[in-house]
Amino acid sequence: MSKQQIVVRDLGKMDYQQAWDFQEQLLKENVAKKATAVDIFPKPTTNYLLFVEHPPVYTIGKSGHMENLLLSKDQLEEEGIGFFNTNRGGDITFHGPGQIVGYPIIDLENFFTDIGKYLRFLEETIIRTIGDYGVTGDRSPGETGVWLDPQDKAKARKICAMGVRCSRWVTMHGFALNVNTPLSYFGNIVPCGIADKQVAALNQEVGHDVDIAEVKAKLIKHFSDVFDAEMI
Repeated sequence: MSKQQIVVRDLGKMDYQQAWDFQEQLLKENVAKKATAVDIFPKPTTNYLLFVEHPPVYTIGKSGHMENLLLSKDQLEEEGIGFFNTNRGGDITFHGPGQIVGYPIIDLENFFTDIGKYLRFLEETIIRTIGDYGVTGDRSPGETGVWLDPQDKAKARKICAMGVRCSRWVTMHGFALNVNTPLSYFGNIVPCGIADKQVAALNQEVGHDVDIAEVKAKLIKHFSDVFDAEMI
């Protein structure tokens, strides 16, 4: 059986709402294709991996708590930071400069129908990518995303947040990997609703800014290997 293909598209810098609308469009197109191909396998859908960098914005998931945003509406406006309630899972996080946001629009019926496994695959992709820079990523039991030193409460810090939505086994939203991200933005929130752990960025771990295009290339390779897919 031939490998599933995943279309890679780099959207560059894009407002959060515009990227969200584009994801919704691709998801709806795939769901519509599936509705007319109930008994067909593999499903005639198109898989995507979208990369984007957002202007500074805080987003909160369906299970999030507004008290984890530590700024008022007026303060957000003064700082020039956007805010969105989203339909993804998870709590509050930050998107902004120097961060790679990845939005996989994947039809899991052509891979496996297991959201937990999907999240572990995303984590594995990130772990392998930062491992190429000598940074050891890990998982923290019960906390989605990729962590550094999760076993040490004094040192535990999250380098990649994740939150997804799935409709008819088609995914959207995804991961946010801090590469050269100014971590000061995270001081205005309780990241992911976890008060006793910090955040990390790849450049701070390796001691210098990292080439974003190079990181994206590594993400594409590892995504291909982990999902056993052909990236086009």
